[in-house]
Amino acid sequence: MIEIPIRYRDLDLLGHVNQSVFHELLEELRGDLFTRLLGDLSRPMVIARIELDYLHEVRRDHGFVRGDSRVVELGRSKVITEETLSLPDGTVAARGRTYMVAWDPHNRRSRTLSDDERAALAPQPSS
Repeated sequence: MIEIPIRYRDLDLLGHVNQSVFHELLEELRGDLFTRLLGDLSRPMVIARIELDYLHEVRRDHGFVRGDSRVVELGRSKVITEETLSLPDGTVAARGRTYMVAWDPHNRRSRTLSDDERAALAPQPSS
């Protein structure tokens, strides 16, 4: 779980975090997850789909959100993660699911996950 500060630039005219910023927050969570799990094994992945449920507003006076990301499913080339963002008091502000595809930048197409990637990304039960 990581903490991400809320910046003034994250806010919309209503005074809460703009919906598009939630995608940036989820990206930070996934980046932290893949850095922890893959380290130097990290190879490109592209996002194919994102599901995002906005459950509670996030304001600047909250100061930060806490978030976590975990792998929930692996396919031949796909990786599905779930992300949760919570307010400092534990209120869940958003839940998302991201569908990614392992990417071969040279051939510009999907690639099969390597055995090392599979081992590192093996889905773990939620805590």
